Amino acid sequence: MITRVRRADPHHIPEEVLREASDVLRSGGLAAIPTETVYGLAASALDPQAVLKIYAAKQRPADNPLIVHVSSLEMARKYASSWPESAQRLADAFWPGPLTMILPKTEAIPPEVTCGGPSVALRFPSHPVARAVIAASGLPLAAPSANRSGSPSPTCAAHVLHDLDGAVDLIIDGGSCACGVESTVVTLCTTPPRLLRPGFVTVEDLRGVLGEVEVDPAIFHALKDGQPVASPGMKYRHYAPKARLTLLDGTLDACAAYVNARADLRPTVLCFDGEEGAFQTDALSYGREGDPESQAERLFGVLRTLDERGVTVAFARCPAREGVGMAVWNRV
Repeated sequence: MITRVRRADPHHIPEEVLREASDVLRSGGLAAIPTETVYGLAASALDPQAVLKIYAAKQRPADNPLIVHVSSLEMARKYASSWPESAQRLADAFWPGPLTMILPKTEAIPPEVTCGGPSVALRFPSHPVARAVIAASGLPLAAPSANRSGSPSPTCAAHVLHDLDGAVDLIIDGGSCACGVESTVVTLCTTPPRLLRPGFVTVEDLRGVLGEVEVDPAIFHALKDGQPVASPGMKYRHYAPKARLTLLDGTLDACAAYVNARADLRPTVLCFDGEEGAFQTDALSYGREGDPESQAERLFGVLRTLDERGVTVAFARCPAREGVGMAVWNRV
């Protein structure tokens, strides 16, 4: 397969690009599209064979469910068998945007999307290109991150091409992603609602709208063998460079002393802006200290740099665990 790359300015999307993307998706093909979070590998969520192509291209475990992307609230409600008041309140507050809601599904969504489960993860992205492609195709799109499973998620078209050249029909280059980490996932199939994956919509944001919201333990700890996967990112090794990466929780001086005592390992350190000189080894900044938004935007690109440099041992300064920092901490 020859992978085609087409440029689409989010403020002026060429009609011919939308037609090409629609043709690919309607014929059961794969198109990588930009969203505000990361690039997604999209296929028709109504076509089981197209959905299976996503799993094959990504080499994704077959029990890891997919998120369905829509271009309107009406389209989302079409594929949820119930729409509680909590879903409407979240949609009013955060859609379009980086929030995924899990709700009971209709029969229109095939089991290949949900791994046989009774619920579906729905998201209405805010990125103009993603919304335009969905609307032009007239299809809900199953779209996990457009990378090989386990590797850092792609935040630009070059990352997608590196991972999936020859495995996807079309890549739409809409520039770099603003958020840099995947969407927040909350399930409304439990009482109270439960946060399954942190993102730019924080647990504090969710509680401001819904009141009580639980935080799933899998955000901070690995699932046990045999536990079902309720959301992408919960069970398998995700977002990871090839290097063995250790998270360091402490002051800059303490972290520098720990790393510098292990200089013989020739590690690379992921630190915050301006801290590079504290380490007697290679250091890469992944954002400003106390600014989780900048950390989220740059994290996956820095993790990919580790692979490009052939790094085998890495250490990372620990981000905060509150607000958007919970999403960064979870990914690291």
